Amino acid sequence: MGKLVGTHIVWDWNGTLFHDNDAIIGATNAAFAELGLDPITMEQYRALYCVPVPKFYERLLGRLPTDAEWLVMDETFHRYYTEHRVRCGLTEGVAELLMSWRSSGRSQSILSMYGHEELVPLVRGFGIEEHFIRVDGRTGPSGGSKAEHMVRHIKALVSVDPARTVVIGDAADDAVAALHVGARAVLYTGGSHSRASLEAVGVPVVDTLGEAVAEAERLAA
Repeated sequence: MGKLVGTHIVWDWNGTLFHDNDAIIGATNAAFAELGLDPITMEQYRALYCVPVPKFYERLLGRLPTDAEWLVMDETFHRYYTEHRVRCGLTEGVAELLMSWRSSGRSQSILSMYGHEELVPLVRGFGIEEHFIRVDGRTGPSGGSKAEHMVRHIKALVSVDPARTVVIGDAADDAVAALHVGARAVLYTGGSHSRASLEAVGVPVVDTLGEAVAEAERLAA
């Protein structure tokens, strides 16, 4: 199969297509409570969040969590998140953006650090799976970087040119993963990072996903 014509978008899921900030901050504070840490606000979370996730906890603990602490916090986070994600929905305008991009003859996919077995039925449940040529979630342990997952994702997209690919996500790690495979990145302020922390990465930063798509078109033109 030859390369697809035009820009390909690799979408992030959590905090980008899926507006799950409330579930994320609740799950984070539930995990913190396991270690006796005070809860934090969404603003504090967005200012401090980073990957690998144990480094984020280090910023609040003053030290890296032990292996035992990490396991307890990670399990608590995912249990709480799974219970509360059902109250969350797609980011405003997502369905229309995805349909428009696909109907223009261009391709898109999802790469998320959310577990693959949970991600696929969630995407399917929103009725948007048909818009993507591939949907990949994390396999293996949680807490790491997206870069190596991005390598596998791009290799699986045999018809996609990395140089014409733009990653749209809400975290600095999305940009790191994009650069790792020779793609471009646009970062969205509506998720896990503050605008200030995203701007420090050195890639375009936008406030809406509509702006992100427009910027992706410009970058890969």
